[in-house]
Amino acid sequence: VGLCSYLLIGFWYEKPENGYAARKAFVTTRVGDTSMAIGLFLLFAQLGTLNIQDMLHEAQAQWAVGSGLAIAASLLLLGGAVGKSAQLPLQTWLPDAMAGPTPISALIHAATMVTAGVYLIARTHVLFELAPSVQLLVAWIGLITLLMAGFTAMTQHDIKRILAYSTVSQIGYMFLGLGVGAWSASIFHLMTHAFFKALLFLAAGTVILSLHHEHNIFKMGGKRKQLPIAFASFLIGSLALAAFPFTSGYFSKDEILIAALEVDGPGFLLWMGGVLGAFFTGIYSFRLVFVVFFGESKGHHDEKEVAGFSMAAPLFILMFLAFFGGWIHIPVDAVFSHAEVHEEHHISNLMHGIMIAVPLLGIATSYLFFVSKSFSIERLMANPVAAALHRFWFSGWGMDALYNLLFIKPFLFLAHINRRDLIDACYGVLVEITRTAHMMLVRTQTGQLRWYALSIAGSAVIIITLG
Repeated sequence: VGLCSYLLIGFWYEKPENGYAARKAFVTTRVGDTSMAIGLFLLFAQLGTLNIQDMLHEAQAQWAVGSGLAIAASLLLLGGAVGKSAQLPLQTWLPDAMAGPTPISALIHAATMVTAGVYLIARTHVLFELAPSVQLLVAWIGLITLLMAGFTAMTQHDIKRILAYSTVSQIGYMFLGLGVGAWSASIFHLMTHAFFKALLFLAAGTVILSLHHEHNIFKMGGKRKQLPIAFASFLIGSLALAAFPFTSGYFSKDEILIAALEVDGPGFLLWMGGVLGAFFTGIYSFRLVFVVFFGESKGHHDEKEVAGFSMAAPLFILMFLAFFGGWIHIPVDAVFSHAEVHEEHHISNLMHGIMIAVPLLGIATSYLFFVSKSFSIERLMANPVAAALHRFWFSGWGMDALYNLLFIKPFLFLAHINRRDLIDACYGVLVEITRTAHMMLVRTQTGQLRWYALSIAGSAVIIITLG
């Protein structure tokens, strides 16, 4: 899967930046894969099997809660999950993966492959229950990632990168649910997210193709009549993404936040962070809708929507699922019922009202900035602090620059000083010794029978003497 992802991200190999994005994804996810492989070695060495059911039963039988081996194994599996699902600190590869074709972004970089880490943790939840500290770490990783990605999504201008950071943020919600023990809710959000995010990516592809491969949302504007199917897709997908009441995203995200609120200790902080993330989701999702489809057209005035049956049919199916998918019951009780800790939820109407109102407040804020112009982005960016924060968030919180400083530059420095390859030089010495010995032996091959007979006799004398 990692190889397929690499090849698809670098599909348009003529552009060097696409090849760089492909290599970045491959190397970053290999870091997580290495962690997961070591975790599997540990589990096999200690429990004697990698059959999931047998392994989990053995783990419960042999390891106590808080066991060092349980903590080590779950940490190593978590490393694999954060790599594949683009969570902190290995989240930097996914936005660059948008260099690939848009249907690939919709399928494997939003709906399926990139959520594999979520399924891994949910499926091996018994190990994480045996390591409560690691399970709580999963929640904090998810919360921090969803907030970081939400801030960054609000500053992007590439239509696909906005959706990419949104994907990172929504998988953060799934990790938050896993960390608070809401296994079924996280898998539920995995499913609903697949509906509305695949819809948004495919609709983004329709917009890009219709506008001659334009990606910058600030070069669009006023496209709702020009691109009606894409507009309907973005509207429904964004409502579900922002957890508008009774859309699919509302049901799944609601369950995760309620589960976080019911956790003892840091539960209220986790809930507050999740609600704040929902506010940012409302802002960036409808910022995209309002900038692309409302206001005045800033270019591409006469283009028609490129959406034949083969493109429109999947959009209509996904629109239906994004809106009504929250009513679908997924049969995961057989796997998670014995572990689910939030069977019945008892929260106040006030808390529930806040969870409904905050995303709507985010949508309203976006409307005031980008449609009614009651608030001015230009005036806000004139503030040096706001401008500095915008640059920082736009860069993805400087994570690429940090990794460049910590890992890439030292590696390039070592490669530079070792450009003549010291290791290869050592092998070169062996080659020269072997070659010299060969040339000396060649000189003994004279073709004279007397010399050969003398050599055999002399060798026999030496062997007998040594014996």
